[in-house]
Amino acid sequence: MEFQEIVMQRYAVKEFDNKKVPESKINKLLEMIRYAPSSYNIQPWKIIVITDQKLKEKLAPASWNQLQIITCSHLLVLCADKDIAEKIEELEKLMIKSGSKPESIKGYIDMMNGFEKSLTDEQKLAWSQKQVYIALGNALNGAKSLGFDSCPMEGFNSEKYSEILKLPANVVPTVLAPAGFAKDFAKEKLQKKLRFSKEAVFMFK
Repeated sequence: MEFQEIVMQRYAVKEFDNKKVPESKINKLLEMIRYAPSSYNIQPWKIIVITDQKLKEKLAPASWNQLQIITCSHLLVLCADKDIAEKIEELEKLMIKSGSKPESIKGYIDMMNGFEKSLTDEQKLAWSQKQVYIALGNALNGAKSLGFDSCPMEGFNSEKYSEILKLPANVVPTVLAPAGFAKDFAKEKLQKKLRFSKEAVFMFK
């Protein structure tokens, strides 16, 4: 499937059919998400993959009981990791392990550390959450490219999710991406996507 077809055929599923997506396809999707771009390549996210039905049912009330949560095959909870300093340290170790010489990357690491120190705690969270949405794009289009469906969801209580999933304070649930096979599929959903015109969206100078 060409990328343009993927973009045009993807839509926000409101109810899945409860069927399980093969793990081979899920693993491919997770790789697509793992390779999502991020500023400085810091990758400030943690992504929780939930398949346990009882846990999904426990999370449902914190998601306004939307059907996607309990009918999906896999519930992806995309979280921002606001401990940017630790992510930089991890990245430095990974770069050295991959063959980079410490002295050759020192300037880059110093630049990232300077950026991190310039941010307040609120700014660290906001910046990390922006990066999470880049990964979300890979999740949504990646699922469709592999033959199944998804739905981006902000309608949930982040604090309740953190409590139920017992997450550390630096890991903040930001957006959900339940994935599976759509139950509500209808051809009319794809015949004409409702979007603003090119003139309304783009400004040419």
